[in-house]
Amino acid sequence: MVKRIERDRRRFEEIVRGKVKQDLKRHITRGELIGKRGNEIVAIPVPQIEIPHFRYGRKEMGGVGQGPGDIGQPIGSAGQPQGGDGEAGDAPGQHIREVEMTIQELAEIMGEELELPRIEPKGAESLTVPKSRYTGIKRAGPESLRSFKRTYKEALKRQLASGIYDPRRPRVVPVREDVRYRSWKVEPEPIANAVIIYMMDVSGSMGNEQKEIVRIESFWIDTWIRAHYSGLETRYIVHDAAAHEVDRETFYTTRESGGTRISSAYSLAAEIVERDYPPEEWNIYFFHFSDGDNWGGGDDEKCFRLLRERLLPAANLFGYGQVESRYGSGQFLHALETHVEAENLVLSRIEDREAILASIKLFLGKGR
Repeated sequence: MVKRIERDRRRFEEIVRGKVKQDLKRHITRGELIGKRGNEIVAIPVPQIEIPHFRYGRKEMGGVGQGPGDIGQPIGSAGQPQGGDGEAGDAPGQHIREVEMTIQELAEIMGEELELPRIEPKGAESLTVPKSRYTGIKRAGPESLRSFKRTYKEALKRQLASGIYDPRRPRVVPVREDVRYRSWKVEPEPIANAVIIYMMDVSGSMGNEQKEIVRIESFWIDTWIRAHYSGLETRYIVHDAAAHEVDRETFYTTRESGGTRISSAYSLAAEIVERDYPPEEWNIYFFHFSDGDNWGGGDDEKCFRLLRERLLPAANLFGYGQVESRYGSGQFLHALETHVEAENLVLSRIEDREAILASIKLFLGKGR
């Protein structure tokens, strides 16, 4: 019975995952899911799911093959169709239920659907964290670390040595001297750490819808990368004509009215990495979101130089996402395509919310 229940539970979970996958784009692009993080569990609406099973009725209630009747008589009372109460509707009914999933489970489904490869971190032996390990047995310690097996063996050895052990009545009673405790010590454990540096254009041409697209996409990028590292740090840079490091809330809510100088953000990002995150020890990710506007005066060329000399050599991945805006020229993506070529540079055009999943696949599809 337990095996059958477990089999049905697994089957139900597979059906739920399939239903979520069918409507994955809508689930992922719903901004309200991000706001319900709390304990990392969210409610996902899916069509009512019923696992098929036999239902038994009471005996002698009639039915096919039961009760009186002649050969060829239609099923039903006197062969007449039975009417129901109420008026007929003009649309099929649909039953919806909500299932609870963790954000990480939803990210795993996203990874399966987009066929995202697992990330292979670099610098896994460069950073360490303290890790407690059980290393032996000792005579003193807290009761929570008492070793029953070693205590029993000590008691048995003592009784055998003293000749009080009776094989016909094998009773072993430990005394205080027999009690043993597990011992432990703290050892450094190698880990792989990563940092994500998000950059966003907050000039007047980036509206609320563009910022919401950035917020949703960066959330799922963050969640997927976090699943592959023991520690993950995030830094946020906003820029118009000048760049500033800000906190997460400010990153998604700031809006300026000035022009755009993208090189200011790239220069600040390079300074942060060179000061705080040695590339040989850290896995470094850059994601820059903009509507493609950039001032003239040679700023594009300055960006190209910063990318080639300071950012791309340090990065696992540099992703540039161009969020379409009616006010933005969209020229910067074309400039990058023309003048900068690198395996760890990924460019994505994000026209609207419908394009978020494709953009995530483009950014993360190399498994860097």
